[in-house]
Amino acid sequence: MDFNKILGHEKQIEALKNSISNKSISHCYLFEGEKGLGKRNLALAFSKTLLCREGQAEPCNKCSSCIKFDSENHPDFKILSPEKGIIKKSEIEKLINSMATSPFESKRKVFIIDDCDMMRLESQNALLKTLEEPPEYINIILVTSSSSKLLPTILSRCQIIKFYPLDISKIIDLLMRDYGIDENRAKFIAGITKGSVEKSIELAESNSFFDKREEIIKIIDGLLKGDKTKALTSMDFFNQNKENIEEILDIILYWFRDLLIYKEIGNTGLLINKDKIEILSKESFIDLNRINDIIYKVEDTKINIKRNVNFSLSIETMLLSI
Repeated sequence: MDFNKILGHEKQIEALKNSISNKSISHCYLFEGEKGLGKRNLALAFSKTLLCREGQAEPCNKCSSCIKFDSENHPDFKILSPEKGIIKKSEIEKLINSMATSPFESKRKVFIIDDCDMMRLESQNALLKTLEEPPEYINIILVTSSSSKLLPTILSRCQIIKFYPLDISKIIDLLMRDYGIDENRAKFIAGITKGSVEKSIELAESNSFFDKREEIIKIIDGLLKGDKTKALTSMDFFNQNKENIEEILDIILYWFRDLLIYKEIGNTGLLINKDKIEILSKESFIDLNRINDIIYKVEDTKINIKRNVNFSLSIETMLLSI
């Protein structure tokens, strides 16, 4: 993993490169931003660069350190990720113990804690002691999509690098160029994933995503045409896809967003579902107020499901409202 393989985040990359060139490298960084933006990949590229024996702002890709890093066999590098949604205190303690020994291959030891917000309070307190007085050769990179779950004392000891969703045009170009996705599908994926590279690639490589989308559109079309039985007969589909319910509800939201734009503005260039204009056109008989009510209801359903309100009841209520 190199900087040149990272899509976007030019300002963040430049700041990290400058810290190496200016010899102002922090002992602890916090990479903060929504899931799927490429924080982990940039943390890996930065780690490889820090460990490179050449000590430049780009990894040389030739030294023994770079070769071992690429083969995931570097003795001075460790990445810690949650197991079953938690980072245990015992794992943090192991990490801290390994920091006490000097580097083997490089001048530094680099540690990434991915999804560090999954650390419980006791784990964070254990790490905090190391952050207060880290060994000179240590660099720690914390990666999170929810810094509010971290102790303020941890945040105060980190150099924070914020990540933002990528320009959708960059994701569209990537999907068309590297994954052979046609333009309309690429625009749909880039729109629904809200600038997330990781999620966009996942959907581009999915064999079932667009099949699910087709089924959702059929369900919506039946409901809008007054088929109330569709609300009950469709429950099997939603139950089978319970793990991906946020993705499915987003598809529904973007459908009604497009219906609202098509009906009110008539500008097809703004639509995400450009390949379904014919169906949207036939559904444009729906009243604007009703479309807005449906959008609010779908958003409420997303919130209720996150709050663990009864899943079947939440979905049935939403479908009946449509």
